[in-house]
Amino acid sequence: MTNVVRKTVAAPSPAALARAELSGSSIRDRLRLEDDSAVVSAFLNGEERAFSELVERYQTRLLNFVYRTIGDREKAEDLVQEVFIRVYRHLHRFDRSKKFSTWVYTIASNLAKNELRNRSRNPLVLFQTITKNWQDEERPLQFEDVGNRPDDLYRKRDIREKVEEAVDQLPEHHRNVFVLRELEGKSYEEIAEITNTNLGTVKSRLNRARNSFAEIIEPWLR
Repeated sequence: MTNVVRKTVAAPSPAALARAELSGSSIRDRLRLEDDSAVVSAFLNGEERAFSELVERYQTRLLNFVYRTIGDREKAEDLVQEVFIRVYRHLHRFDRSKKFSTWVYTIASNLAKNELRNRSRNPLVLFQTITKNWQDEERPLQFEDVGNRPDDLYRKRDIREKVEEAVDQLPEHHRNVFVLRELEGKSYEEIAEITNTNLGTVKSRLNRARNSFAEIIEPWLR
């Protein structure tokens, strides 16, 4: 009879497990301190946790962007998931001389535009406040502050409803640059790359979008 020798593998000690956990935590902490370019390089060099870091950085921002563009939260979540699937599959083809944020927003923007083309209704974009003088230095528009008094919240929600109706009347290409600039705070150069449009056209569309928006909304704000 042939004797079968069974090799027993000892379970890792608590100290070894602690070291492994510490090592993983150290890598995650280090990745959080790196810029996008370094995180992308880490992923391409085989560090899978780097992709999780990219998702963590951009998931909420992209969800807000897509949702504000198409007006459907559930569909926006599906599209953002598709964004990261494409990023994972094609990151090795990404031109690393460019900004990762611009690339990922371009993917999201294209998916959102495709979604709009397949719809019979236009998206709604939600804002809190309206400004009559649009300045390049101004920060992106913010959503309502739930810490305000009930009467203030009521008025702002009423304004928001009017804003939705006004934005719904903007052409898609005007609405897109409007959202990217006024909500996402993107530079003109980034918007040009995301929308695959030259800088002059971006500025022209944004200026027209702002003027049209102000003309539509002004009677409701008197």
